[in-house]
Amino acid sequence: MAAREGLRPGGRSARVQESVHQAVRTLLDEMPREELTVPQVAARAGVTPSTIYRRWGDLPSLLADVALQRFHPDNGPADTGTLRSDLEAWAQGYQEEMSSAPGRAMTRDVLASNDPRGPACQCAAITRSQIRMILDRAAERGETPPDVHAVMDQVVAPLIYRLLFDDLPIDPAFARTRMAVLLDRTRQGS
Repeated sequence: MAAREGLRPGGRSARVQESVHQAVRTLLDEMPREELTVPQVAARAGVTPSTIYRRWGDLPSLLADVALQRFHPDNGPADTGTLRSDLEAWAQGYQEEMSSAPGRAMTRDVLASNDPRGPACQCAAITRSQIRMILDRAAERGETPPDVHAVMDQVVAPLIYRLLFDDLPIDPAFARTRMAVLLDRTRQGS
């Protein structure tokens, strides 16, 4: 069961969730992820292991929930004044975040979850919403933005694939360059 579904904001549920999430983050700072156990998290959070099992089902689902919480941006994408600079800045920041050690660990945690509601799909929705904000803002300025799915397919997907399945270093400008190619194609109408 996803921890946030059906819970009231605030109250005991929110306090338990925050305590457990904080315990996971603290323990991961202190030990390798492979050594982390539900009883350790429960002890650090001041709850019983059954509370964690009842709420999250298993450790991979808990780790995915903590990762998903981190994936939510603190604020909307920067408004630099143009579609091109907004998208290129967003793509660069996205690549830096996802290719960092915490970003890679977050991706692995989300993909390892046994939650049938799919934390990976929730990550995609969060990413799409960030892109959509940029595209909507550009349309309001009279610019012609690409389709959100084109950005996901031609920029986000190749980056995530490289991060997950390739051990070669990624060019620091990879996402920004892919975004520039997409925008040039969009401008040319192809």
